Amino acid sequence: MFTSTVFPSSMLRLSAVASSLFQKFLMLAGVFFVLALVGVQSGNPTMLGGLKSLLPASAEVAFDEEPEVEDVDIASEALSARMRGAMDYVSRRYRVSQEALEPIFVTAQSAGRQLHLDPLLIIAVIGIESRFNPFSESVVGAKGLMQVVPRYHQDKLPEDADQAAFLNPVINVQVGARVLQESIRRNGGLESGLQQFGGAVTDPERRYAGKVLAEKQRLEQAVQHLRAGRNTQAAAPTASKAG
Repeated sequence: MFTSTVFPSSMLRLSAVASSLFQKFLMLAGVFFVLALVGVQSGNPTMLGGLKSLLPASAEVAFDEEPEVEDVDIASEALSARMRGAMDYVSRRYRVSQEALEPIFVTAQSAGRQLHLDPLLIIAVIGIESRFNPFSESVVGAKGLMQVVPRYHQDKLPEDADQAAFLNPVINVQVGARVLQESIRRNGGLESGLQQFGGAVTDPERRYAGKVLAEKQRLEQAVQHLRAGRNTQAAAPTASKAG
């Protein structure tokens, strides 16, 4: 026999308020990313500082403070050491400012936790789909970081969002991660799900899945190399004293 739990209305209202605040924060972070990217690409180093001054204190934490892995409020969620290592690699490989990348990685980390996806898988898909260009658009109309096709996924947008929301990097990653999770679930496995996500279901060689998984492996290797380098640096003073 199964039992059901009925939550009090006050708890439901609190949950709705928290969800609304979280959505507003993510949309703000997305706008910040787009403007920051414009500042970086235009060669104006002062624009980013000016944009930070416009953010509320709760939103600045995600950009300025050292990462905390556990017990972090969602409005100031910081990246794990693993995600920071991957972000360092992406920044160098794709030549994108880490400050511009951080909202993307925070969103991937949060979406991965909620959808039970490895956040580095989400990051790998972004790398293959758009090379971290939030304004990317394909010949078939797929838009943004994860190349979401708007006409198929209107139901996944926030209630007050318009068509331009698909070019909001934070919303695009949220929607794209849900599409990816659904593709994997419906197709019974990671590779098959990736093939459907990439519109390559009929490819017997599964080349799209291979590209994404190779990119994810590069991210993992970059994180491992970074950790090894830090361990070596930490051990050096001890070895020097022993000598």
